Amino acid sequence: MSALAALVTWARMVRLSHSVFALPFAFAGAALAAARYGVTTRQALLVLVAMVAARNAALGFNRLADEGYDALNPRTAGRELPRGALSRGAVWAFTLALGAVFVLAAFGLNPLCGILSPAALAVAFGYSYTKRFTWTTHFVLGLALAMAPMGGWLAVAGRFAVEPWLLSAAVLLWVAGFDIVYACQDADFDRRFGLYSIPARYGVRRALLLARLLHAGALGALASVGVLAGLHPAYWFGLAGIGALMAWGHGLVRPDDLSRAGFAFMNLNGAVSVVYLAVLLACLGLGGPVQAP
Repeated sequence: MSALAALVTWARMVRLSHSVFALPFAFAGAALAAARYGVTTRQALLVLVAMVAARNAALGFNRLADEGYDALNPRTAGRELPRGALSRGAVWAFTLALGAVFVLAAFGLNPLCGILSPAALAVAFGYSYTKRFTWTTHFVLGLALAMAPMGGWLAVAGRFAVEPWLLSAAVLLWVAGFDIVYACQDADFDRRFGLYSIPARYGVRRALLLARLLHAGALGALASVGVLAGLHPAYWFGLAGIGALMAWGHGLVRPDDLSRAGFAFMNLNGAVSVVYLAVLLACLGLGGPVQAP
């Protein structure tokens, strides 16, 4: 296998394109803190290293944990581990190495981030097993990604505050919502093999309704961030655009037609995080939080 082919295989294994879900919100948390406390180039680079390492370590662990189920599911049987494109030993080495990079980067940011880093990895890794015993698995995934904005804030500020909690709550609800939509594709498979998910337990129709409610809650939490942080009025136009993207995604899926669930999951929700970061940065540039440290 050539170096380029190997790189493509690894990128596909960790779904590198899915980094658009967590990474923009990590920088959003860091940007909010930077508007209040200032930020250095070193901090920004370490946030990037820590987030990329944690996210890819978590994906590597997920692929290891789910290899057996992935091989049985026609939708996932072509993934790199089930089809033998990568060995378990190589993926284990990849996962552990990136986990170590994350912990080192966290300690390089500040002691609080370093102390919390093992707990963050425990949540990110532990998610992979929740589908075996609880239908709340979508919320655990949401919690894992919700650590991104909090981590970004703590990396810069080194202390907790209300704004990152609200931003993290928004991410938790947003991720849980779109993961429920995505899981609707596997409702029958999950029931057959005894796996837990909201669509498998409550049916696709109810699951899609819950996803809409969760996304409404996410918008409410994002609105609270704007109010508390005193963001520029342009924030509300951006939030309206994000709401439109979410509504578009929900309009693409129906209980009897899930053929566009992948587009709603990846393209539109990926756009949500990128648009939010762009809107937030623009608003901070126009005049953001004025509170003193």
